[in-house]
Amino acid sequence: MNESASLTALFASSFLAATLLPGGSEAVLFGVLKLHPERALAALCVATLGNTLGGMSSYLIGRVLPQKKDLPGLPAMRTYGAPALLLSWIPIIGDPLCVAAGWLRLNPWLAMLYIALGKLARYAAITAFAT
Repeated sequence: MNESASLTALFASSFLAATLLPGGSEAVLFGVLKLHPERALAALCVATLGNTLGGMSSYLIGRVLPQKKDLPGLPAMRTYGAPALLLSWIPIIGDPLCVAAGWLRLNPWLAMLYIALGKLARYAAITAFAT
């Protein structure tokens, strides 16, 4: 697989993994790093960008949900605010945190910053392990 196709697949996988759809992008990142170790920084950036945008799509879903009942993740978001989104990379709890942040109408730029930092840290660890 060429570099461009690898990075495109990595972006798609990273985006989808951060939505409410099931999937994991870690294996795709690992594979891209093994096939193209010289592109480690590009792969790290692409995976982080895709996963961050996927997390923001969950945030947007939370913004448009009617505010009728509490959602999973609300207690953490009410207690810790946007910094709780540093944990948005964790399977099962990360997506509800992003949705809850949108539902609570947290500042979208601050939410995106914390989502990106959490996801960058996870992908940086995988990149360091794989290279």
